[in-house]
Amino acid sequence: MSSFLFSASFNMLIPELPSYLTSLGGAEYKGLIIALFTLTAGISRPFSGKLTDTIGRVPVMAIGSLVCFFCGFLYPVLTTVAGFLLLRLFHGFSTGFKPTATAAYVADLIPVKRWGEAMGIHGLFFSTGMAIGPAIGSWITSHFSINVLFYCSSVFALLSIAILMNMKETLRDKQRFHPSHLKINRKDIIDTRALPAAIITFLSYISYGAILTVVSDWSLHLGVTNKGLFYMVFTIASLLIRFLAGKVSDRHGRIIVLKVSLSLLIMALLAIGFAKSAVGLLAASSLYGVSTGMLSPTVSAWTVDLGHPEQRGKAMATMYIALEAGIGLGALLAGWLFIHDLKMIPITLYICAGITSLALIYMQINFPKNKQTRQSY
Repeated sequence: MSSFLFSASFNMLIPELPSYLTSLGGAEYKGLIIALFTLTAGISRPFSGKLTDTIGRVPVMAIGSLVCFFCGFLYPVLTTVAGFLLLRLFHGFSTGFKPTATAAYVADLIPVKRWGEAMGIHGLFFSTGMAIGPAIGSWITSHFSINVLFYCSSVFALLSIAILMNMKETLRDKQRFHPSHLKINRKDIIDTRALPAAIITFLSYISYGAILTVVSDWSLHLGVTNKGLFYMVFTIASLLIRFLAGKVSDRHGRIIVLKVSLSLLIMALLAIGFAKSAVGLLAASSLYGVSTGMLSPTVSAWTVDLGHPEQRGKAMATMYIALEAGIGLGALLAGWLFIHDLKMIPITLYICAGITSLALIYMQINFPKNKQTRQSY
């Protein structure tokens, strides 16, 4: 429930931010809306991973929600283009902290043979926030104002923190915070055991950064008046498959599920680019939701499989660094290719489909068979 509220808090802003930035006079910086957010999220991952493994899972989750809480109140204050972009940079710390600690927390609670199922259930709630947030955000903005939307985002984040206060810490050897915990060396940044999962995450999430940047304009062009509807359709589709995909990956292995999900993701990106109507776009978004609904819990469980039990925070941070880098690069790519020219949106999506194909090729070369990937210690 905490993840649901946290997810809704920052996702409800996404459909409205491109037009809001345009109203401030910064239309040419649309690609930075997501890119700056993911930049600080990625930079903070090594810190959040180390803190998750030292001071505890719950405090690190709380830090992420607190950032969302404060940002909601600052958006109406910083009303220049520079101020807005600076705030997006700060806002990224939220997803740099909370998901890393949450994934480690879930892995602590759940038996090893049910990690895929557990990640699917957690993803179910996080994705519900992704589905409800944008639709609510567009509705609030159209009926009230963008500032009311920002304040509502803060309220959701505050409720997320309230739930965390009643959660029991799962880290057994919890330490008091000390400034030395913020000292990061090379060994703290990347868990090399989790690199295969990180590579797949990076290549597959480039498309997500591009979609976040262009889908609002593409939806309006094809006749979808509620800019949050695309997010709702693809997230609802992902909800229906996440739980099942997680259980299948527990029983039959992560590799086969990843290969199928990557194949579906490629088809979905091509379908979104080929869409000629609102119905076609929403149908393609449902396929996109199925593919990401299969991919997300499986790659999270695979990361836990590959990492060391005492360094789950670092393993998850490695995967999330790749995720943020992929989203940020995708947003920059889309922002560079598309500013106002709608004809460039399909080309952007086709390029993303090609990049996702590289992930599938990597899996086929390095994991030709659905062999066991879970480490033993």
